[in-house]
Amino acid sequence: MTMLELRPTCEHCNRKLPPESAEAWICSYECTFCGDCVERVLSNVCPNCGGGFMPRPVRPSTDRRGGNDLGKHSASSKVKHRPVDTAAHAIFAATIKTIPPERR
Repeated sequence: MTMLELRPTCEHCNRKLPPESAEAWICSYECTFCGDCVERVLSNVCPNCGGGFMPRPVRPSTDRRGGNDLGKHSASSKVKHRPVDTAAHAIFAATIKTIPPERR
C-alpha cells in the first residue's frame, strides 16, 4: 500500500504544514502548498503539473483499526521548498485557470 507523504511544509512559502493541518492542499502528484498560496499565488493551478488542488487528508494520529495511523505510517520530514516564480506562473496559470481542474 502506498501512503501519501504528508509533506511538512508549503513548497512556495515554506509554511509548516504538520500532518494534522487542515491548511495543506495537494495536487494529484502530492505537490503540497498551503491554502493561502493555492488561492492567492497559484490561482488553484499547480506550478509543477497544471492540475488543481484538493485539501490534503489528515492521517489519524491514533490507531483505531489495524495500524492505520501516524505511529505506523509517519509523515514525511523531507522539505521541498521550491518558491514559485510568480511572474512566470501568472502567465502559465492565465492560460488554464478558467478550465475546471477536472478537465485540465
